[in-house]
Amino acid sequence: METRRPRRGWNKRFVLPLALLCLAVLLPGALLPPSASASSSSPAAGGGSRKRRWVGFDYYVLALQWPGTICRETSNCCDTNGCCRSQPLKWFTIHGLWPQYNYGGWPSCCRPTRFNINKILMLMPILEKYWPSLYCGSSSTCFGGRGPFWVHEWETHGTCAYPEIQDEYDYFSTALYLYSKYNVTKALRKARIRPTSGRKYAVGHIVAVIEYAFGAMPSLICKNGSVQELRLCFHKDYQPRDCTLEAGSAPNGRSYCPRYITFPSYKPSVVANTTEGINNQSNGEVPSYTRTSDSE
Repeated sequence: METRRPRRGWNKRFVLPLALLCLAVLLPGALLPPSASASSSSPAAGGGSRKRRWVGFDYYVLALQWPGTICRETSNCCDTNGCCRSQPLKWFTIHGLWPQYNYGGWPSCCRPTRFNINKILMLMPILEKYWPSLYCGSSSTCFGGRGPFWVHEWETHGTCAYPEIQDEYDYFSTALYLYSKYNVTKALRKARIRPTSGRKYAVGHIVAVIEYAFGAMPSLICKNGSVQELRLCFHKDYQPRDCTLEAGSAPNGRSYCPRYITFPSYKPSVVANTTEGINNQSNGEVPSYTRTSDSE
């Protein structure tokens, strides 16, 4: 009788529900309930002009956003913008999980696909909390259309991770798994790096804290002297690896970080009814769910 080999990534997918159930424990107790992103593009390592034709990929970037840097510039609110919820986001949120090339650049829009939201319905409460859009309006999709932030991330980046990542559930659950296991917010707070408005922290100290906690060097993206993104890099087996120096990280580059940087706070511009459906998460707990087959 033929012996079936376990599907690649089976261990990660088996333990994922437990990891998600523990997110509230792993994240700092001071976190408030939530109230990626995506603008029309999601530049990853190497800059927007260095995309390559898809021929597989070499490693992943898990891009995390600091909401305060983005949300303090929010002037118009909408019910899909995480910046507009009644309580400010005081933890890093996910921007996206991006396949990358070792020699620079990244693949994009690799496989024509129709986004199937039914495959991630069980993840929606968690995505709303830890992977919200921080912008209003729809995002570009791969074939000339516009759609929600999550559709943009799946089509642009998730489709390029095949065969390591098979479908929408696999993509979003993998990112959530890495986010929960390598908890940047918790690691920084443990080192007394807290999002205190106006306080500055040494970039070298931040990098050293993350490298010590996870065994690999992160990459920082800044805007006007504040952290905008912190990126973690992973081998294709999901083990941490050092991130490469990004093109904009050189002095005078758009994403250059000065020696001391801040984690700004912000006051939400609340839109009526934007917190409906998430008030039951005020205790910070992640809803439980039953694991089902991805093919359903």
